[in-house]
Amino acid sequence: MKRLTAVAPTVAGLCALLGACNLDPAYQRPAPPAPPSFPQGPSYSPAAQAPPAAGVAWRSFFTDPDLQAVIDLALANNRDLRVAVANIQSAQAQAAVQRSALFPNVNATAGETYQQSPNPFTPGGGSFEVRSYSATVGFSSWELDLFGRTRSLARAAYDQYLASEDARRAVQVSLIAQVATAWFTYAADRDLLGVAQETLKAQQEALDLIRARANAGAASDLDVRQAETAVAQARSDIANFTTTLAQARNALDLLVGAATPEARLPKTLPQSGAVGEVQAGLSSDVLLSRPDVLQAERQLQGANADIGAARAAFFPQVGLTGQVGQQTTALQSLFDAATRTWLFQPSVSVPIFAGGRNVANLKAAKAQRDVALAQYEKAIQSAFRDVSDALARQGTIDEQLASQQILVGSASQALALTTARYERGADPYLNVLVVERTFYGAQQSLIATALTRLTNAASLYRALGGGQI
Repeated sequence: MKRLTAVAPTVAGLCALLGACNLDPAYQRPAPPAPPSFPQGPSYSPAAQAPPAAGVAWRSFFTDPDLQAVIDLALANNRDLRVAVANIQSAQAQAAVQRSALFPNVNATAGETYQQSPNPFTPGGGSFEVRSYSATVGFSSWELDLFGRTRSLARAAYDQYLASEDARRAVQVSLIAQVATAWFTYAADRDLLGVAQETLKAQQEALDLIRARANAGAASDLDVRQAETAVAQARSDIANFTTTLAQARNALDLLVGAATPEARLPKTLPQSGAVGEVQAGLSSDVLLSRPDVLQAERQLQGANADIGAARAAFFPQVGLTGQVGQQTTALQSLFDAATRTWLFQPSVSVPIFAGGRNVANLKAAKAQRDVALAQYEKAIQSAFRDVSDALARQGTIDEQLASQQILVGSASQALALTTARYERGADPYLNVLVVERTFYGAQQSLIATALTRLTNAASLYRALGGGQI
């Protein structure tokens, strides 16, 4: 406070010469609190031959026509996106309101006054009447922004507007990825239900056959009971997957903001060609163009401008009031030259004692700047983790998917061989059940792995800042 008071006269003199000052702290983009490059190694795949995500439109990345139609529907109806658009309009209006303080408010007024007063000079009482007319044009208390307080507030409001635009872009990018993930999840749940239904059909046929063999004395009651437990488990799975599928549809409808057309729902999980590839590159500076990171930086810049406004409150405020008009007691002479009036009234308000309010406001503005800085740095760190996690998953998912496909093929052959050995009496039915469960679990794992590959691609696309129209 003492140092600021000491430099006030010097700053005031300079401002008077220059006409206006900017007391905002010099802004420099903070160094990213993340490693300069993404992780490298056998577990990470940067897809070096693919184009950058920021340059790939979402229609070029998500190529399935039905998925594209669902995303279009979501972009038109999603309520979160509508809120983000409304927030932009609100922030834009607030920025315009704050900027309007740089200009005087010019008002025109016209009025008539009719007054009756007692006349003390008339014996026995009496009164006299006065009627007057006036018309003025002018402004009042317009602040000359010599120390940049109003300009700093206008910059802060404009930065909030830009941040709201970045927030809308972040919501859009996230929405596109979420819709794609929900669409893929619905497809996977539909496949899981189909596998359970096929399993039930096969196990019901096996149960019927074992019952026939038991009636003929070729199978034991234990075989029948074991087959019945397998059928019951398959029916339970069908009920569970039916519920899961309905819930996946509900989640998709919520993101879309309307009922998803039946014709646009996936019939099965796409195996290849449903998503494209994007390049992460080596430098983590690509994260600085992510919408949520840009939003955090805009908010940091706005907090920086608020400090300038808080500093300007320590210096005098110069206001002007001026008006010209006409005033007369006869309406017909209202605009005669002799009835002209004018007013010019400058004023200076010098802060002397405010109970520590200005100092507290400056401390609060600096604290808010520190909060915005921490949020900006956290946004970069979160973005770095998002990309790193997606790259780690991308680096091994193809190998995992190929292994799962081999596992399903091997389990299918093992089931056929074990069933044949049981029918010849070489193996107990328990061996068939064990292999059936292995095959059933392998099919489910294959679907889950294929789903992970698709959803991870969508996550990487979002994490790298893709998703623009």
